[in-house]
Amino acid sequence: MVTDYLDRADRYRLLAPRIAQALDYMRATDFRPIADGKYPVDGDRIFALVQRYTSKPVHEGRWESHRAYIDLQCVFEGIEQIGYAPLETLAAGPYDADRDLIWLEGQGEFVTMGTGRFMLLWPEDAHMPGIAAGSPTAVLKVVVKIAV
Repeated sequence: MVTDYLDRADRYRLLAPRIAQALDYMRATDFRPIADGKYPVDGDRIFALVQRYTSKPVHEGRWESHRAYIDLQCVFEGIEQIGYAPLETLAAGPYDADRDLIWLEGQGEFVTMGTGRFMLLWPEDAHMPGIAAGSPTAVLKVVVKIAV
């Protein structure tokens, strides 16, 4: 897991070409006027999910992980917490290949994500997104899925 601010994203471009492409897309796009939904960046290899929602209490959150994609999650408006735990420290349910999703149970740490902050999550990084940092608040977040 890596977390930083989007204005410092250049230092992560050398991790992989697709990560560089996803970071460039995040930095170059104004997501405020874009409707919620799925947007291709590079076919199925890289695509963006624009999401608007109200953050929720931690007891409503669920731990998740993915096998086929790296998540690049960035908050563009609002504030939330994202939980993080190494996959091997949680109890995993079955893998849903159609949704590229594993639900997990256990405990982890939480990182506060304000406007302009991003988090890169690899398949071994379990996460719990959308958690309120205090009171529930409106959030505009973009998740770019990057094929492994």
